[in-house]
Amino acid sequence: MITLCLIYKSVILNMINVMDGDKLELTERQKEIIEIVKDHEPIKSEDIAEKIGINRATIRPDLTLLTMIGVLEAKRKVGYSYTGKSILHMIGSYIKTISVMDIQTEPTTVPMNTTIYDGIITMFTQNAGTIYVTDQDYLMGIVSRKDFMKSMIGKENIETLPISIIMTRMPNIIYLEETESVYDAAKKTIKYEVESLPIIRKTQDQNAIERLRLIGKISRTNITRYVVNLGNDD
Repeated sequence: MITLCLIYKSVILNMINVMDGDKLELTERQKEIIEIVKDHEPIKSEDIAEKIGINRATIRPDLTLLTMIGVLEAKRKVGYSYTGKSILHMIGSYIKTISVMDIQTEPTTVPMNTTIYDGIITMFTQNAGTIYVTDQDYLMGIVSRKDFMKSMIGKENIETLPISIIMTRMPNIIYLEETESVYDAAKKTIKYEVESLPIIRKTQDQNAIERLRLIGKISRTNITRYVVNLGNDD
């Protein structure tokens, strides 16, 4: 899996390095190869090379790249066929191989008995968009900026009331498991219109009751930063 991910990233970087504005561009030879395959599929590599007028070794890197990004499909003893998939299909395929644990960050947590006032202070001092309420590392609830704003608009005494009064509880908490991918995380942030998601590990407490252990978080910022970093060679 690690080797596959490295190969995927290498191909993506190759594509990003030849970007023209927001459009990913293939080389003229790669475009010619695609047209030849479209017209003569299935076709073997030596026949493609012959039609271009160069040797097979020269086009091998091009065929490898076009196959890995999903534009061409290669079958042993049969040859190459055109799949019709876009170049960006490769980026989607790569992101699906990356675990949320690879880009997760430390969540900002407070215990159940924290007051709403102290929760607000924690949110701003930690520059957090979401506060996670825990009990012995188990996720009990989530409080957003909007939740805090609603509590301040009301007549509640935020200096004495516990944060558990305003937190979102299960089963209304949207979360990620550690086995899910960055692609899964992106889909959930869009579907549920949330800025961040807790990453949990399902476990059982001493009473054999299933609990959600909080082990990290992932935000839209994490995801965006990761995609941008795909274009960095360092």
